[in-house]
Amino acid sequence: MAASASAARLLAGDSLTIHVSSRPQLAMVSALPRSSPPTWRLGRPVRLSTSSPHARSVRCLAAGGGLAPEMRATLDKVVASHKVVLFMKGTKDFPQCGFSHTVVQILRSLDVPFETLDVLANEALRQGLKDYSRWPTFPQLYIDGEFFGGCDITVEAYKSGELQETLEKAMCS
Repeated sequence: MAASASAARLLAGDSLTIHVSSRPQLAMVSALPRSSPPTWRLGRPVRLSTSSPHARSVRCLAAGGGLAPEMRATLDKVVASHKVVLFMKGTKDFPQCGFSHTVVQILRSLDVPFETLDVLANEALRQGLKDYSRWPTFPQLYIDGEFFGGCDITVEAYKSGELQETLEKAMCS
């Protein structure tokens, strides 16, 4: 009942306070476009612009590290050992999700060598990656040891030419 009351207040224009514990967590907050943007409070008020492409969702992360040191070391090693790594659902030859398939097709169209790891095959890997990248969904693309983004970011970067530039720099380094 309290959840629906808070949702009703949010839609009515009240601000929403999100309590963040000391444990690393991810909270997804969706905001409907409206005439005046809501105020989100995470320590200090932040105003969102409804003209921003990110106005529909806000990703709130708590500071701290909940990732086991062994998992972090393993992921660091995997990401550093390949120029382009895609953590995805399925494999590059048999993607298990449309978003993963889209990123695979983009990378193939650019004729760039890349490695894939199937997050569906290992629950610990899938959960660990969410903490490692601080990104809640898959696929997750890493270029030259750095998290690049998920499907939407990759598609937009491909359309703008930014992905091609980033990959060229990575392949030359």
